[in-house]
Amino acid sequence: MNKPIPIFYACDNNFFKYTVVSLASMIENADPKQRYDVHILHTDITEENQAIAKRLETKNFSVTFDDVTSYLHSIKDKMPIRDYYSKTTYYRLFIADMFPELEKAVYIDSDTIVQGNIADLYAFDVSNYAVGACHEQAMVQADVYGTYVEKCMGIDRNNFFNAGVLLINCNYFRENKVLEQFMQLLSVYNFRVTQDEDYLNVICQDNVLFLPQNWNTEMFGDVFVPLEEACVIHYIMVSKPWHFHDCRWGDIFWKYAEKTEVYEELKEILNTYTDEQRAEDIASCDRLAQLAIDETNRPDTYVARVKEKARKARLEVLERIEQYEREGRFDEDVEDDVPGRQIRPGEVDYLRKKPISRVNRRIAYSMAKNFLEKLLKDKKMIVKEIIGVENLADLESGAVLTCNHFNAYDSFAMQMAYEAANQKNRALFRVIREGNYTAFPGFYGFLMRNYNTLPLSSNAKVMQEFMRATSLLLQKGHFVLIYPEQSMWWNYRKPKPLQKGGYYIAAKNNVPVVPCFITMEDTENIGEDGFPVQAYTIHVSEPILPDAEKTVKENTAALMEKNAAVWKNIYETTYGIPLEYTTEPKAEEE
Repeated sequence: MNKPIPIFYACDNNFFKYTVVSLASMIENADPKQRYDVHILHTDITEENQAIAKRLETKNFSVTFDDVTSYLHSIKDKMPIRDYYSKTTYYRLFIADMFPELEKAVYIDSDTIVQGNIADLYAFDVSNYAVGACHEQAMVQADVYGTYVEKCMGIDRNNFFNAGVLLINCNYFRENKVLEQFMQLLSVYNFRVTQDEDYLNVICQDNVLFLPQNWNTEMFGDVFVPLEEACVIHYIMVSKPWHFHDCRWGDIFWKYAEKTEVYEELKEILNTYTDEQRAEDIASCDRLAQLAIDETNRPDTYVARVKEKARKARLEVLERIEQYEREGRFDEDVEDDVPGRQIRPGEVDYLRKKPISRVNRRIAYSMAKNFLEKLLKDKKMIVKEIIGVENLADLESGAVLTCNHFNAYDSFAMQMAYEAANQKNRALFRVIREGNYTAFPGFYGFLMRNYNTLPLSSNAKVMQEFMRATSLLLQKGHFVLIYPEQSMWWNYRKPKPLQKGGYYIAAKNNVPVVPCFITMEDTENIGEDGFPVQAYTIHVSEPILPDAEKTVKENTAALMEKNAAVWKNIYETTYGIPLEYTTEPKAEEE
């Protein structure tokens, strides 16, 4: 048999009986050739109840009860002064840290019926995501909740996931300290509508693999998944078969419940549940909707706080830019880089020789294309014009493209210029920093490692690999994008002094440098940081050719000097002002 699949429930003694039914359905529909390890996280489940679940075990299904009491005590000093950590709904956040040997795991709520083989859910590849999950239908179908997540949390209603069925990337949770992020967020903001689901969506935003909806078919609104195709049926909110005789698809729940030891107890609950209690359940839905409205109308929503924090951070960045310009520190970043490790020799497949590298490149290209289209659609990036694209289209050799660096998305603008040149027989590669390759998680990390990137390194042997690969790519006619300013200054419009590395590469390989300079202007669109979104004009200048009569060193200096002159001319012509810096002259040493 294969390696066992780890599956987690979390419940208390009162809700345990529903876990039994869900587990029984899972076992009945599982692959008998696969092994499954079921863990039930709890603090108070009695030995008598534990024995009921243990009697469900089969040759390929084991059931383990994990008391999280000692773990809760171990982290109590890190938790805010609330009793949230005692709620079973939050136990799913402990899985990655409590089980460090796991790479990924399935988490499933107890109010579910599993009609599919849970191994098929586990088989989805979430290595480049925080979680795999399904869209939350309450947010998609009910405007009151969709408005809540968009206005209060800043998440598109169509990108909000239900946390009742999760495929958790445990490696991601540990590497990105998701539990720690959760505890910190608990201390600064109280999400009250769906609580743990809200926190998880905020923390995992943009790092979610959305799974087919049949893996979490919620009994809410319009159900678009046919019953026979629903791998997991989820009785969310007050849609409980043990409370309502007419619960939608409730007969499926009772089909499996009848096969368990808790059947009579469940029937007793249904038969003694009063109309007053059912009316109160329905009223609770109305109160929840009103709570969503109240939270949306708060002046200090989570989104408002994030925007204010981002605005203050941008003001600090602008102050540092002014300081660094005065002090002549042009090659230093004004924002902290993500700390990363050193790249090891042989780690980077620079030339994409391995089949998996080529597959990942195609996936990354598709992901980047979709991401760029969304940036443009949402007007988070605006490209007004591309001038001089013929200077790329007419090139017959490889070339070093240079560009000013002022935004994390400016390479996407350069991708647009490259694609406008219609150079289908060659590719655009991007030189990136070592930390960008080794430190970025999730979606952005996948792009950094696979979207035609050429990472620099502090390791001398790796740099030799980089130089050999870059030379070969240029000789094959490809384009290499380099940021010769070395530093990124947010929305800084002036060209900064250049570093020689990119020009040395061009001179050494006898290929032209194509100076590209992006100018900006304010738009009426306001970004999430409270500042106007910039409209970009991409200027693609004529290629600068190395001189065959000059040495590599001489060509390096000449290419860099001519590039600087081109950028200066574009700046002064576009903005109508001379290029001047506030740099203060250094005091002469006595």
